[in-house]
Amino acid sequence: MRRRLAPTALLLPLALLLTACGGNASAGTGSDTDGTGSLTLNVGDQKGGSEAILRAAGELKNLDYKIKWSTFTSGPPLLEAVNAKAVDIGGVGNTPPVFAAGAGSKITVVAAFHGTSKGDAILVPNDSKLTDPKQLKGRSIAVAQGSSANYQLVASLKAVGLGLSDVKVKYLQPADALAAFTSGKVDAWAVWDPYTSQILQAKQGRVLTTGEGITNGLTFQVAAPSALKDQKKVAAIKDYLERLRRATAWVHDHQEEWAKVWAKDTGLPYDVALASVRRTNASRISVAVDKPLIASEQQIADAFTQLQLIPKKVDFADFVDPRYNGDLPPSTSLAGTS
Repeated sequence: MRRRLAPTALLLPLALLLTACGGNASAGTGSDTDGTGSLTLNVGDQKGGSEAILRAAGELKNLDYKIKWSTFTSGPPLLEAVNAKAVDIGGVGNTPPVFAAGAGSKITVVAAFHGTSKGDAILVPNDSKLTDPKQLKGRSIAVAQGSSANYQLVASLKAVGLGLSDVKVKYLQPADALAAFTSGKVDAWAVWDPYTSQILQAKQGRVLTTGEGITNGLTFQVAAPSALKDQKKVAAIKDYLERLRRATAWVHDHQEEWAKVWAKDTGLPYDVALASVRRTNASRISVAVDKPLIASEQQIADAFTQLQLIPKKVDFADFVDPRYNGDLPPSTSLAGTS
């Protein structure tokens, strides 16, 4: 019988899922405000996300506008707030914008970050006989529906000539998937960091395959079109993105320091936080919102449309604005090394 994770590890809250998360998690609340001035930029965030990185890097000092933070448990409800104009800008992963676009939401991708996809993994228990993704045929796999892991599963199966119909998909949110995985109720789990690091650090499983070469490794800052028509907010968003880019670079150079902050902010064990930072978070670099990025996201949109998980065809080019690209490297740039 496999050893179960301790209850505190088993119940990692959805708030830890950062930008990769999808599914039906609801919005949280947040009322922190930084800066001074008459203009307020309403920023959507996820626990341990942009606010924590900016604060740790010292990038919330000398703000001549206010940032009002609202905290969400995942990307989809954050984008619902963007669509409702309750949030001016917020950070999400590569899949929630596709689903929001498919639902006709008013959203605009204005900034992108590219990192490795090593933390996006299909995990199997240590004693599993599976050694190749081809062997997943007929097996049960847990995944959060509509999440980046959902696409990684689709793409990983396709790479070995399989489809979702060839496996037994169990759509479970991460807390439930974690319980199912550690108790042996599923054969595999498609998930992202920090869950990947949690399982590996606890020696509860191993990697069958990762998203490297399979998924695009992108995360986004998504703005409300109405905010992009307000010149004062346009300037504030420009400044905010510049600060976020510097903070992201700071993480690469201060991995242990950031892991301590992240662990404290989210409740993650420090060793799990550090492993996740080294495997995934520290690899992220700022890149341009460009044609290759649009094509890559279009591929995700088309895949979910074909699976009838998105009700209509999405033209992702209609949901991006490259005005903040500046001299950033192309989206196909190699992620930073950790």
